[in-house]
Amino acid sequence: MKFLLVVLMLAVSLPSFGAEVVIGNEQFSEYVPLLEGKRIALFSNHSGIVGDRFSSDSVPDVDTPFASLSSGQHILDALLERNVNVAAIFCPEHGFRGTEDAGARVDHSVDEKTGIPILSLYAKGTRSPAGEDMAKFDVLVVDMQDVGLRYYTYYISLYYLMDACAKHGKEVIILDRPNPNGFYVDGGMLREGYESGVGRLPLPVVHGMTWGELAGMINGEGWLSSGRNSCKLRVIPCKNYTHRTKYSLIRNPSPNIKSMRAVYLYASTCFFENTKISVGRGTNFPFEIYGSPYLKGLEGFGFTFRPHSMQGATEPPFMDETCYGVDLRGVPIEEIWEAGVNPEYLINAYHAYMRTSPKESFWGSPNKNGRYWVDLLSGSDELRKMIEAGKTAEEIKASWQEDIEAFKVRRKPYLLYEE
Repeated sequence: MKFLLVVLMLAVSLPSFGAEVVIGNEQFSEYVPLLEGKRIALFSNHSGIVGDRFSSDSVPDVDTPFASLSSGQHILDALLERNVNVAAIFCPEHGFRGTEDAGARVDHSVDEKTGIPILSLYAKGTRSPAGEDMAKFDVLVVDMQDVGLRYYTYYISLYYLMDACAKHGKEVIILDRPNPNGFYVDGGMLREGYESGVGRLPLPVVHGMTWGELAGMINGEGWLSSGRNSCKLRVIPCKNYTHRTKYSLIRNPSPNIKSMRAVYLYASTCFFENTKISVGRGTNFPFEIYGSPYLKGLEGFGFTFRPHSMQGATEPPFMDETCYGVDLRGVPIEEIWEAGVNPEYLINAYHAYMRTSPKESFWGSPNKNGRYWVDLLSGSDELRKMIEAGKTAEEIKASWQEDIEAFKVRRKPYLLYEE
């Protein structure tokens, strides 16, 4: 118990009805004084925009492309404007500017605007910062928009940075942001032996926590190699936020999440990755559609699209081939919210593909440990085997419920916001 989680409880009181959410990075008076006289490393990317938010009780337009929305000052510029000594920048998957392909190697570089070194966590295989990098700063400041899913890799980078900070005695300050999928918990748990680059911690697919809450759980549950509460952690919480808040982003958190509809569908359609089905990488609406050349002529798969090479998807699956599938852009958003993690899309595509008498596995090829990519995404081989056995979506979702309820109990001490 050397270090305890320190939380500035300025926003934990019940929010005012209809009040605008104020995210952590806007509250300069609460954290800039803590940085005086210290060397700062910033963990952020293109999503670290001060006041980057639009929230309401309902989201009237989930299909407006993020690229058409305006945004504000980046947290790096805001810190420098306030004479904070930012000595280094850490960046996650996709790089500091958020333009690189999924899983692509991102080398160390220098921010052209400021001359500050950018230390990539995707420059080598370990994902952990080097010892010489840890010597460059005293405090790690974290400001990044996540979407709250276990296979969305930014939180894994946060975990490794927290682990390194605990080992090296560095403080971590998280400028908290709402989780746009923070209003529910769903999906299978990550089982032991299925840890990977798309799943590191024992969480359900949708964990429903902000980074401030998740970091507290990482620290308090002893998931860091230095042990329980070994990281000196401070959270600047959001104001006027609860886990019932529908929080809409105004900037894409990663290259292929291009609208709020994609943010919500990602929990269900990401399971198609590395199968014989495309999720629309190489189009303007990835994760909002799915299809494949293999489904040509099958009933219910009449929507067509052709993936092309583009920034963030330079070599998408089935590039320049016509795919036949399903367009989810017309599904009422309330139905998507109610369904949560929806196995129905995967079930339908799997059984359609199997009707074509395929020579190749729908799931692609397993890794050297016999794990298919869908196993790593779903957290075990259970989802794949249930679909192969002909289980319904309702049966699959029912199989998750006991674990979900146990997780909710386990996470409760770390929640900073009203459920």
